[in-house]
Amino acid sequence: MFKKYIFKLETIIAWSQSILSQKQFIFLSSILVGISSAFAVIVLKSFAHWVFSFATYINRTLKLSFINSILPIIGILLTVFVIKRVLGGTIEKGTSQILYAVAKKASIIPRKQMYAQIITSSLTVGLGGSAGLESPIVVTGAAFGSNYAQKYKLGYKDRTLLIGCGVAAGIAAAFNAPIAGVLFAIEVLLVDVSISAFTPIMIAAATGALVSVIVLDENVLLSFKQQQTFDYHNIPFYVLLGLFTGLISVYYSRYFNRVEHFFEQLKLSPYKKALFGASILAVLIFIFPTLFGEGYESIKTLSENDPGELLENTLFSNFRNNNWILLAFIGVTMMLKVFATGITLGSGGNGGNFAPSLFLGSYIGFFFSKFLNLTGLTKLPISNFTMVGMAGILSGLFHAPLTAIFLIAEITGGYNLMIPLMIVASISFAISKRFEKHSMDVKNLVKKGHVFTSNKDTNILTTLDINKIIQTDYLTVSPDENLEKLVDLISHSNQVIFAVVDKEKKIVGIVHFNTIREIIFNPYRVKYTLIKEIMIPPIELISPEDSMEIVMNKFENAKVVFLPVIKEGKYYGFISKSIALEAYRAKLKSMTIE
Repeated sequence: MFKKYIFKLETIIAWSQSILSQKQFIFLSSILVGISSAFAVIVLKSFAHWVFSFATYINRTLKLSFINSILPIIGILLTVFVIKRVLGGTIEKGTSQILYAVAKKASIIPRKQMYAQIITSSLTVGLGGSAGLESPIVVTGAAFGSNYAQKYKLGYKDRTLLIGCGVAAGIAAAFNAPIAGVLFAIEVLLVDVSISAFTPIMIAAATGALVSVIVLDENVLLSFKQQQTFDYHNIPFYVLLGLFTGLISVYYSRYFNRVEHFFEQLKLSPYKKALFGASILAVLIFIFPTLFGEGYESIKTLSENDPGELLENTLFSNFRNNNWILLAFIGVTMMLKVFATGITLGSGGNGGNFAPSLFLGSYIGFFFSKFLNLTGLTKLPISNFTMVGMAGILSGLFHAPLTAIFLIAEITGGYNLMIPLMIVASISFAISKRFEKHSMDVKNLVKKGHVFTSNKDTNILTTLDINKIIQTDYLTVSPDENLEKLVDLISHSNQVIFAVVDKEKKIVGIVHFNTIREIIFNPYRVKYTLIKEIMIPPIELISPEDSMEIVMNKFENAKVVFLPVIKEGKYYGFISKSIALEAYRAKLKSMTIE
């Protein structure tokens, strides 16, 4: 029955494609992709919220505090089981795979990512793994967009655009923040976007947010009602918070990668590794229960009037009203979050760092302002600093200051904190960028050997195939021949540069027409001058294995327009700088979403 309805829907969409213009069909597609992404969010968020409510109920009514520690072990083991038995043994984690798909795989995302992320992340995070659901949501939305485009035979530009629509809709639905969804898609994931491409992305984001608001209970989403007045006298403290969050972003990024690397090096079976990591996580959650799951409930608690509630049903519940003990608890939890998340994902669970970044940011903002208030140095609005801190960490980790600013502005229900948000997000981004060249997502690509930077030119160059621009039909000359042979070749071809090769085809020099222009009009010198007397050694040599970025750097260093290519130690051909630039311009045009 379900397949019958799907078939009817696909038939209607195919029919609409035949009667609508391309732009109109893209608008319709952005709505459909937005709805699909929103329902993925609804499934994930509802399950995670239900499990959290269940664990909280068991803890408070039956006093079984260990339930919070048992559930993550079950969740991570089940995730590993599903990956091995259902998903073919592997699963790509993190939004870096979207970047790679757009840059290197013509925006083709595997079909299984439409459901793999939902299943595995719901088991991991829904059952208490200390990670976020936003990254799986984003990948799922991108997979919906890519596979929808493949289904209806849309080109690379439209596939990439619909990937952006899926991403924007996912973030918009997860936070009821359509502007942040649009900015995240453009600022973090898409290589290049023209102004006209904003419309479908905005439609998808609005659709995702609308569906989420209609279907999901408001308590499931991260939102804040309380907000204190912004006081410009506190600007110096917001500057300090920006510095603090920037440094903590660097700390989180580096230690997260160390934890993941530790688990990668473990010589254990997937199940043993999962059990080992989940057991460590269970101990951390038993001592610090706020590390359970996404942690959004504790963020809400911090921003309200009674943060001491975090200590209830913990080993420190007797110190509920002791501000210094609460501050110490917050501080230690804050520093342990990176290990909890790293263990969750490294041991076999699936999730992301988006929610942990918000968790960490809120804890830093609270710790910073509460500490200064307790010392009596000043009187800061703690709830404001709690919320602004989230923008600092999000901006620092993902190198996405605009997304951070508008996300927090939207989930706080207003723009009264825009100035401190801009201050903290921009400073944190600058500090993080100073110490960490790549964002969390791009770092994963670099670690795997896939060069990907925030420099769009570099990204495009990495997609070019050097072998397609090597010209192998260039005529060569011998060093012991005289210029008569060279003049004859010049007069019967369009070549202006010649490789001088020995009997073993090894390059020994280069002759350019410009360097012998004066000689060739002197018959005597042409007859009695050997090529080896006027050839020059090559300044740079190219290998077919070199990347286009390396090739362009060698052109820049050599200050020439032709470079010889050497394959297995022998002359192979030439690369023309003009042809390389033409290939770059063609690729840039094809990758610009219009």
